[in-house]
Amino acid sequence: MNFIDLKKQYNLIEKNINSSIMDVLKNGNYILGKENTILEKKLSNFVDSKYCLTCSSGTDALLMCLMAWNIGPGDAVLTTTFSYIATSEVIRLVGATPIFIDIDRKTFNINPNGITKAVLKAKKMDLSPKVLIPVNIFGLCANYQDINKMAKKYNLLVLEDAAQSFGASSYNQKSGTFGDASATSFFPAKPLGCYGDGGAVFTNNEQLVEKLLSIRVHGMGKDKYDNIRTGLNARLDTIQAAILIEKLKIFPNEIILRNKIARLYNKKLNDHFVSQKIDKNNLSVFAQYSILAKNSKHRLKILKKMKKNNIPIMIYYQKPLHMQTVNKDLKYNQGDLPVSEFISECIFSLPMHPYLEEDDINLITDILLDMK
Repeated sequence: MNFIDLKKQYNLIEKNINSSIMDVLKNGNYILGKENTILEKKLSNFVDSKYCLTCSSGTDALLMCLMAWNIGPGDAVLTTTFSYIATSEVIRLVGATPIFIDIDRKTFNINPNGITKAVLKAKKMDLSPKVLIPVNIFGLCANYQDINKMAKKYNLLVLEDAAQSFGASSYNQKSGTFGDASATSFFPAKPLGCYGDGGAVFTNNEQLVEKLLSIRVHGMGKDKYDNIRTGLNARLDTIQAAILIEKLKIFPNEIILRNKIARLYNKKLNDHFVSQKIDKNNLSVFAQYSILAKNSKHRLKILKKMKKNNIPIMIYYQKPLHMQTVNKDLKYNQGDLPVSEFISECIFSLPMHPYLEEDDINLITDILLDMK
């Protein structure tokens, strides 16, 4: 059993994938070829965003936006503490300071009620609060109804971290459209993934797109040898674009399958384990299906039993960002963000992909129910 089975997906679309890759090889345009332009149009149409700019990774998608907004030393960027390191990493790469916010106990997403406290903390540190980065954890959109109200109150730019949520929606609005800009990832394990690294930025702001186009290619001006700002080498290669075009064709059906699998898990487990709460106004793409053990000792017992039965289990995330060694200088202490700390001690993720067999789900859940 695989945690994420990319081979099953490839077997379904092998002919089209191979044909698309061969077309790129024959044309010989390996960087920013015509497939990139086609993909960007298809992606922007999918999420109903005016502009889409593909890039080399979800991390670079976040970084490029902060660079385009001139975020740097003396600025504070507010974000959740319950995320992958890339979320705070990009803040530090531009020289700004991350201010961490605790999460909602039910959704595992950033708690909008913590935004005011984070703004006040930033000002107390003589920092200027500039940007808010909510993360749509595990494929579920954060509470943007309240987030955007608070962002407007404090004049914060919103950068939606949609690395895990491409294809999700909230109140019939697609992920990728909730902020001043949105960044997503096409890492292979993501709901829509390529066969390497890749990412994209979505926005309705034409001026931002112009800056991002420059930053993506070493800060170029009228051409790549006329450099007008500090930039990156952040282009998506054409083969990955070609792969994503083919995978996007089957993606809507895969969202349906992911939700079907999640319902099967829920039916078996919801009376005995706490899972991420998803209300009727939200559609998740279930980048992960995560549940809570009673405590860290209980989780360890479950992990050992699963390993014995050759069932792959992952933990996202064992350590909140405010407790990571790299952020030690920010002087957060154990207990400062208690919900995230508790969730990190208990959470674990089960195999989740569109082609997971019901027999596998039954095997997984039977073991779990024996250890409830």
